[in-house]
Amino acid sequence: MANFVLDFLASLFKNEETLMIYLSYMFIVCGLLTVLTLWLVTAPYGRYSRSGWGILVPSTTAWLLQELPCLLVPLMLVLFSDCPRSIYYTNRFVLGLFLLHYCQRALIFPFLIRGGKPTPVSVFLMAAGFCIVNGYLQTGLHPEICRFDMDTPDLLTLNLFFYFQNLLGVLLFLSGMIINLHSDSVLRNLRKPGESGYKIPYGGMFNYVSGANFLGEILEWWGFAILSWNLPALAFAIFTLCNIGPRKFDDYPASRKALIPFLL
Repeated sequence: MANFVLDFLASLFKNEETLMIYLSYMFIVCGLLTVLTLWLVTAPYGRYSRSGWGILVPSTTAWLLQELPCLLVPLMLVLFSDCPRSIYYTNRFVLGLFLLHYCQRALIFPFLIRGGKPTPVSVFLMAAGFCIVNGYLQTGLHPEICRFDMDTPDLLTLNLFFYFQNLLGVLLFLSGMIINLHSDSVLRNLRKPGESGYKIPYGGMFNYVSGANFLGEILEWWGFAILSWNLPALAFAIFTLCNIGPRKFDDYPASRKALIPFLL
């Protein structure tokens, strides 16, 4: 089944690498358009969820189903399609970081949500579609045309530049993930039982920026892009920055920055 889908998609272009390049540029363009849109319209989900965008999907269901493709698609590609280069430890390691994030995002995070507002079905479907394509794009690259094509399956390349590049990428990814997880925990415990209304979070990176959870996720995917060193990962990092970066520039205390500590 997975091979059939890959063959069908690849037939639309000259080869699979060309398909991935087109999809990557599409992500970048969509990200830039998203920035322009978010300056004009507040995204209708989370605490800004509102009617007029289709029927509402419960928050736990929406998060679970829309994020799950980024976990299932990679597993299907690796297990059921011809991915000869997936035997290399470098490929497994890089892909493992991607799966680590989405294991938490799809299988744990949705069930920790407390009183989350429902998501409009239109937003849910767009997010699910994005995750399907992104799961294919990030995974298809590493097993098939990743630069980690070596005769020996070393965890990190011996080239000095790539060593520091990989180290920086891993540190950024893990630092971002820790910030993201801690910030989500702060937000979940922001209100005592029975409390409602908006409250300003404090603690951790929230002492420096209003969008600490967003900062964490942005750091994750830029670290992933540095580690992967390819166009699809870069496109995903750019899209993430464009999609969640602008959300805190209209709503943050004067004592802290919006997204980048001490700067912005």
